[in-house]
Amino acid sequence: MLQTKLRMLERNQPPPIIDAVQFHLQLKPCQRFSLKNGVEVYTIDAGAEEVMMAEWVFFAGNWFEEQNLVAATTNFLLKNGTTHKNAFQINEHFDYFGSYLNRSCYNETATITLHCLTKHIKELLPLVRELITESVLPEEELTIYQQNMKQRLKVNLLKSDFVAGRFIDACLYGKDHPYGKYSSAEEFDALKRESLLNFYKKYYQQGKFMMFVAGKLPQNLETILNEQFGDLPNQSVSTQDISVQPSIEKKFRLSNDPNAVQGSIRIARPFPNRHHPDFLKVQVLNVLFGGFFGSRLMSNIREDKGYTYGIYSFLLNHIHHSGWMITTEAGRDVCEATIQEVYKEMKKLREAPPENEELKLVRNYMMGGILGDLDGPFQIIARWKNIILNNLEENYFYNSINTIKNITPEELQQLAIKYLQPEEFFELVVT
Repeated sequence: MLQTKLRMLERNQPPPIIDAVQFHLQLKPCQRFSLKNGVEVYTIDAGAEEVMMAEWVFFAGNWFEEQNLVAATTNFLLKNGTTHKNAFQINEHFDYFGSYLNRSCYNETATITLHCLTKHIKELLPLVRELITESVLPEEELTIYQQNMKQRLKVNLLKSDFVAGRFIDACLYGKDHPYGKYSSAEEFDALKRESLLNFYKKYYQQGKFMMFVAGKLPQNLETILNEQFGDLPNQSVSTQDISVQPSIEKKFRLSNDPNAVQGSIRIARPFPNRHHPDFLKVQVLNVLFGGFFGSRLMSNIREDKGYTYGIYSFLLNHIHHSGWMITTEAGRDVCEATIQEVYKEMKKLREAPPENEELKLVRNYMMGGILGDLDGPFQIIARWKNIILNNLEENYFYNSINTIKNITPEELQQLAIKYLQPEEFFELVVT
């Protein structure tokens, strides 16, 4: 009774305010097992609702294709017809059980992702298996896809931000590199069903994949997955080393629309991947520089100068080669001034370490962001997926936390001197 009264009295006092940097964040461990064929499965069994997500990750991204667009097209058409069902019947089956199945193609990997009620997983997995083993990639579906994608490309090419995104990637990595290639109407026309079937056979039917599963999981999950996928081929896929061939020229000005009132600005430089010892530290510098709404770039170029609605910088999410990118849209008449202000902010970071109060704000922002990213089993398994696919150590998460909490203003200044040198950046304006 006394304890109850004390708790009631305490309600008259405001709760203590605790900085996010003081939080003790933990990443829920994932469980791992292998199917009979050696396929690795990573799971997070958590959540309050009877829902789950299963994702099949194939090593079948752009990195492995010999002809541009084959990987993405093959992945898209997986759901558009098998030897037993057409596209309508496939979609109807997933809809009937209140589930959602999506597929996506990235640079190194391609995925099939299923969200469903846990109780329906047994009815849905056989059709997922059918997509992996018996897709026929119908000719008529390929024709529709080609028409749709050419029309979408035609519309997108009128947008300066779309053109800028394509061009800056080609500058960073080379137009023939998987990270730098971009599509054209002619390349969509060149797609042939036979090439897609060959890619499908090599990288889906006979390729290598792993699984990530999260949510309220059935107790016999391993048995269920073994029944459907434990007998599939799981052959190793050789990853060729593709060299980066960046542009020799550094500055570009492109006219895409003579009547445009604003321009798309991209400023970017090559940067090492997550295995480099500076990567975690530079993530902190990036947030301070341009990674959130209270950053140096935002305070100067949006709030003070009014040149743009928003400007951000970020490290590119690639496995083999990365990059550091600043991106914004600004009024056509202030594009050049915007670029100069970006370089001024780089100079300030090189010449003086940030104040402790500013760094404290960045620390709290980053810790709060991580806390939000751990909200639920799907977000947690996404963290583990990132660690596993990048071949990082299991303690990478905690190394990141320690870096955020302990990096000094002087270290940030030294990193700025090392990496924020304007001559190292590609500079692009598309109007």
